[in-house]
Amino acid sequence: MKYRTLGEGLKVSAIGIGCMPMASKAGGRINYGHADDVESIATIHRAIELGVTFFDTAEVYGPFTNEELLGRAIKGRRDGLVIATKFGLMGPKGDFAVDSQPSNIRRACEASLGRLGIEAIDLYYQHRVDPNVPIEDVIGTLADLKSEGKIRHIGLSEAGSNTIRRAAATHPIAALQSEYSLWERDIEEDILPTCRDLGIALVPYSPLGRGFLTGQITSRADLEEGDYRLNDPRYSEENFAANLKIVDVAKEIAAAHGASPAQVALAWLAAQGPDIVPIPGSKRRATLEDSVAAADLTLGSDDLARLEAVAPRGGTAGPRYHERMMAMTRI
Repeated sequence: MKYRTLGEGLKVSAIGIGCMPMASKAGGRINYGHADDVESIATIHRAIELGVTFFDTAEVYGPFTNEELLGRAIKGRRDGLVIATKFGLMGPKGDFAVDSQPSNIRRACEASLGRLGIEAIDLYYQHRVDPNVPIEDVIGTLADLKSEGKIRHIGLSEAGSNTIRRAAATHPIAALQSEYSLWERDIEEDILPTCRDLGIALVPYSPLGRGFLTGQITSRADLEEGDYRLNDPRYSEENFAANLKIVDVAKEIAAAHGASPAQVALAWLAAQGPDIVPIPGSKRRATLEDSVAAADLTLGSDDLARLEAVAPRGGTAGPRYHERMMAMTRI
């Protein structure tokens, strides 16, 4: 495994693992089809064997069950791992709510520590910006938690450039987590330059376009009933076929390298800069092993030019979220 460094000198594996797809339990949310806890834990153990050190979760995944599962999986294996989780999308009563009140941040932090079974959260993200709480108050609370030894580094997720600058003026920010991939490149306009200006690393979530860029999903019929992606605008009947052109080129490049389309998509991200660490979601060992192998794939200039031509910024058919979810991003 290769390694990269986030802000504040936080060293992580060049490929992290997004644990969200592992969230599957009776009564919980199943966003990406059924997941088996036994296989999910085996996937985390295999990731550690392969040198992966960076694992991402959140209290809202499940809710709660994803952190619990990761906690069980890393028990006895904690040394050397970087565990990231998030607060801010659940209220004090366990309801879905954008809430970054200082008291709720503290509640969430204590609860996450307990579910994960760890003494300190390595990277603690505000999941979404709360427009009702000044970012200076949020970061101030996180700085206090850091001084108390409960968290080690501070992160933001889906924040806009102005918020990022205000946050960084209050306390150093190690990473911004935001959607970034071959089919979602809007952050290149001002958010990514802002991060680089401030020494903040980027952790792309959904680096494989919620599975679309793997080439394994050839029609909507491949998705299970209840799968979140059936309501994803880019997976809709009117947009699906148009977006397959990106996958077609990725497949051609993959074949030339003896790789997979997913590896090409991840290698493209790696080529965008050494400050980028994607966290592809995995819930099975096979997909994990495929993703991790992308760390060893280097794309040539011709490959990158072909991908640029087929997937320019703004060229994907359909918005990445519906209007309500979009309104919660890049504030």
